[in-house]
Amino acid sequence: MNIGIVSSPNPIDRIRRVFTGDSAPPNYILTRWLFLRLLGFIYLFAFSSLWLQIIGLVGSNGISPAVNFLHSVEQSLGSAAHWQLPTLFWYNVSDTFLLFICGAGTLLAALVIVDLFTLPALALLWVFYLSLFYVGQDFLSFQWDTLLLEVGFLAIFFAPLYPFPRLNRQDVPSRVMIWLFRLVLFKLMLESGVAKLASGDLTWHTFTAMTYHYWTQPLPTPLAWYMNQLPLPFHQFEVLVTFIVELIVPFLIWGPRRVRFLAGALIAAHQIFIFLTGNYTFFNLLTICLCVLLLDDAFLHRFFPRRFTNTIPLPLNRVPIVRQVIVGFLAVFIVFLNIVQMDNQMLNGEIPGFANEAASRFESLHIVNGYGLFATMTTSRPEIIVEGSRDGQTWLPYDFKYKAGDPSRSPIWVAPYQPRLDWQMWFAALEGSPYAESWFTNFVRRLLQGSPDVLVLLGSNPFPDAPPRYIRAELYSYHFTDAASRQTTGNWWQREQTAEFLPSVSLTDLK
Repeated sequence: MNIGIVSSPNPIDRIRRVFTGDSAPPNYILTRWLFLRLLGFIYLFAFSSLWLQIIGLVGSNGISPAVNFLHSVEQSLGSAAHWQLPTLFWYNVSDTFLLFICGAGTLLAALVIVDLFTLPALALLWVFYLSLFYVGQDFLSFQWDTLLLEVGFLAIFFAPLYPFPRLNRQDVPSRVMIWLFRLVLFKLMLESGVAKLASGDLTWHTFTAMTYHYWTQPLPTPLAWYMNQLPLPFHQFEVLVTFIVELIVPFLIWGPRRVRFLAGALIAAHQIFIFLTGNYTFFNLLTICLCVLLLDDAFLHRFFPRRFTNTIPLPLNRVPIVRQVIVGFLAVFIVFLNIVQMDNQMLNGEIPGFANEAASRFESLHIVNGYGLFATMTTSRPEIIVEGSRDGQTWLPYDFKYKAGDPSRSPIWVAPYQPRLDWQMWFAALEGSPYAESWFTNFVRRLLQGSPDVLVLLGSNPFPDAPPRYIRAELYSYHFTDAASRQTTGNWWQREQTAEFLPSVSLTDLK
């Protein structure tokens, strides 16, 4: 009589299986498909948002005309201008072309979403967004704009090769590209955490930053008001969680399969919470999109219909050798640029000078960028209230669509749309002087001229028949009300006038 003896796995195998799960090599066909669809939606939000604002911001009669900006840059930099500011608008900077690029970007993003001509669409999207990034000047100077350029560039080399891709005939996604995307996520989170510690900001070091954050951030949501009412120990706990997510969790990205899943879940949860309490356009969605690349097909299968996932072929088609070579060279180049960038930001520049010089030649392309979100926490909220008058005696305020103004008006959810003028008003208030912000002076000029392209960016125009003769700007200090005050007054904000931001001016004064 034969008795079969089944040996149990040894302790090391058991531990490995706990962290890695399935021992089979992971596949990323479905992961790539989901990631690129999400990236398509993010591009859609970015371009369609700009489509509605671009003429008022940088059109010929906008706040900071792109044509004037490019002319000034060309006079300053000469022949180097086209490389220092790589943009298609060197060849045509008309309002029509600005709208065309935004509209074309919206259409190309839709192609990526429906999985049609994905690779060429992603290439053009990157070129178009880089072009808008430069002519957008201050209005496109945010870290999520550079993050989209960095992720969008890598996505060109990650996309399937077929013009009409289907899951049943795709090539294998490059593992090298997946690791490069993970490097972006690692860098984004870690540098944001290190920046908070390196800044020396007392609110982070004393764990009080979140007692200021909800009411000082540029565009809070209604939920931010409620979060602000919570007690100090909860806000201190939030700071602790932030440090854990930004300083410890990023290292889990390089861990085994289930450890990576945990890292993705923690980062995504943190981003969802930020999304619910503040309007940070597509930044949170883009970060969550990067978290998708910490997952694999075996995990994602359970969330998709079987009819859909059964189209994925096994065995998978191999990556063409030419593409493997291209990706290999790209990886070396991108890792080199990241080493230089991270060294300069976190290690005080230990890299030799020639490496920095070589890397600096590619800075204008923004294919590798540095990050440092909320390195210092603002502890006050100045707001600019712009007013117009026809006689210099009676003043009427201009209403903005989204930024704080009327104390009784509730904060609103607007992300992933970004009202870029409202955002810049927040920064201008922190600067404290309108003359430090050349765009603000020109904004006032456009109001005095009654520019319809600029007025459409505002919530209301108190002078619908003819523009005012005078404009002034007052500086107010804003703070969320407490629960008792809101119940009594109905106001979300309390405010008091603190200073004059811009004295009364006319068109003659500005000339």
